[in-house]
Amino acid sequence: MAKTSEQVYRQIRAGILAGDFEPGMFVPEDEFASYCGTSRTPVREAIARLVSETLLQRSGTRRVFVPLWSDGEVEELFTLRAKLEAHCAERAAELITPDEIAELRTHADFIDAALGGEADIPGFVEGNRRFHATLLAAARSEPLNQMMRIIVNQVIIHRTAERYTVSDLEQSQRDHRDLIAAFTAHDVAWAGAIARNHIRRAAHAYRLRANEAATRGAPCAEDMD
Repeated sequence: MAKTSEQVYRQIRAGILAGDFEPGMFVPEDEFASYCGTSRTPVREAIARLVSETLLQRSGTRRVFVPLWSDGEVEELFTLRAKLEAHCAERAAELITPDEIAELRTHADFIDAALGGEADIPGFVEGNRRFHATLLAAARSEPLNQMMRIIVNQVIIHRTAERYTVSDLEQSQRDHRDLIAAFTAHDVAWAGAIARNHIRRAAHAYRLRANEAATRGAPCAEDMD
């Protein structure tokens, strides 16, 4: 059962992050069970974990729903993430190993390939995820890991990267290359400044695309950094 519960947790979590369950959407247990092709017992265990991570919330009547954050709350999430990412980069600049720097270069190369020709957004998002996961591991802080998991999940629900222009994506990748240079130099202040600006730029792009969508009367969609 423990294995089944873990699989269901991962499947529901991936579905939320992929947008299969929209923000603000109430989802009954049996709908999750049908989505996963399983019984309701492992679904209940998975829901409990996802609620603890704030990927799901419960209403006053105990109904489960995907959180819908206001523009102000999204801005606060970006602010918190900028502070955490800067701290993460500063720790990584002190502690990162040559092998981890090489791993970051591999992920950056993967992103370059995704941006070659017609931009591959899913490829960019995956490369970005790998890059930041390696950076977080290099910081060697379990409390930071837990806090980042919550904050990053919420920003991902709002799917920023799909709002990026090609120019935004290319700038984000330049930030990744600059971070690698800062880590190679073990320059704490440089790494922290790049990471902070990296997330603030993502917040600006998010606001800009959201405003453009609102002006067109289009629905707000969309992840990343």
